[in-house]
Amino acid sequence: METKYFSLGHSDTNTILKIIKILFGAVCIAIAAFWMIFNIRAARADRTLWISVLFLSGFGLYQIWAGLGRAIRFIQIGDDKIILKKNSLLPQKVMIPSEIRKIEVFPLNLIFYFHNGGKTILRFGTAFTDNIDPVKNAIEEFASLNSIETETINEEI
Repeated sequence: METKYFSLGHSDTNTILKIIKILFGAVCIAIAAFWMIFNIRAARADRTLWISVLFLSGFGLYQIWAGLGRAIRFIQIGDDKIILKKNSLLPQKVMIPSEIRKIEVFPLNLIFYFHNGGKTILRFGTAFTDNIDPVKNAIEEFASLNSIETETINEEI
């Protein structure tokens, strides 16, 4: 089985969009810094100033993070491991077959149960439905190759 990569959201492969995101993030941070410096000189620096500066700075940092390609959500399924990044800010999780006890396959999510008692839930959502069936098929193939129990549960809506 070759390594299969699936995006779990939209991914910007356009270089111009990446540059625009980075520039927009830098502009947001610059505006937040200017606003903070300008208003701190005034005697009326209140809580709303700090909230808006924190929001603009956080949004700017996220835009730079996304422009650098670090905010992409994905699942990568290979012969010996699954790499899952289900959150754009948190690090990716590497799951090896010896850690996985069972995989439950639902119509819109996957639940990975581990031998240590933990679990990881991957929710697909309804925005990007093109990848749901290919991911499920690749997970079932991975589970059969590595002798991992899978259970397909069909929910009636």
